[in-house]
Parts: sequence; C-alpha cells; structure tokens
Amino acid sequence: MKVVIASDHGGIHIRQELIALLKEMKIEYLDLGCECNASVDYPDYAFPAAQKVALGEFDRGILVCGTGIGMSIAANKVKGIRCALVHDTFSAKATREHNDSNMLAMGERVIGPGLARDIAKIWLETEFEGGRHETRVNKIRDIEYV
Repeated sequence: MKVVIASDHGGIHIRQELIALLKEMKIEYLDLGCECNASVDYPDYAFPAAQKVALGEFDRGILVCGTGIGMSIAANKVKGIRCALVHDTFSAKATREHNDSNMLAMGERVIGPGLARDIAKIWLETEFEGGRHETRVNKIRDIEYV
C-alpha cells in the first residue's frame, strides 16, 4: 500500500504522528506538507493529494486540518475520491468496509494524537466488504461529474 499524506497549518502535529505510524506499519508514503505555522489554504494541500489518489499513483490518502472539514470538502471535489471525515474508530472501520473510502480526513483541533493514530491504523487495516456495499459505491461513481 502507498499513502499520500498532507495537512495545512492546523494539522501539522497530528500529521507528524501519522507519519510515525506509517513508518511503524512499514507503509510507503509521500508527505506533501505543509511545513509552516503560518496560515495556508487547505485546498492547496488537499487537491494535490486527492489527485494522486484519483490517478492511481497512491492507494489511499490522509488529510489533516483544524477540523478536517475543509480538507474533506476539497478532496471530495476530485472525481474518484471518497474522503471520509472521521473522529471515532467505529466510523473509521465502517467507512472502509461500507464506503470503500480512499481518503481519510481528521481535525487536529477536534481529536488528539492518540485517537488519530488509532483511527488511521484501523482505517489502513480495514478492507472493503463489497457485496451490497459495492452496488452503492458504484452508484456514487456513476453520478460523478467530470
């Protein structure tokens, strides 16, 4: 598995925790930043990460900002992306099993680093169930616009 990870200024600390997790899990990753404490625009980090997943260069992507909301909205504008905003472990598992989410968004101002690591680990280890869920995911694919 290959994972792209990015954050804006509001998600730097949790992004660093998640990079440590990816290293521990021996998952290949690309860190797209940001590397500053000054305010930056989250779409400038969400779009390149989402494009890499949509183009098949990476299997999954993880995004972090203050709430996770902006990153998830921006990523979901890219055709082929199913970015789930998750702040609990149940949803992390469910969004992989039922929605085949290929991107995960979290908010550093909403959850702490320990929970973020737990969420990411579960999300990375959980497989898509397919079956009736595949039919639903395919309906989403069918209505995507160029």
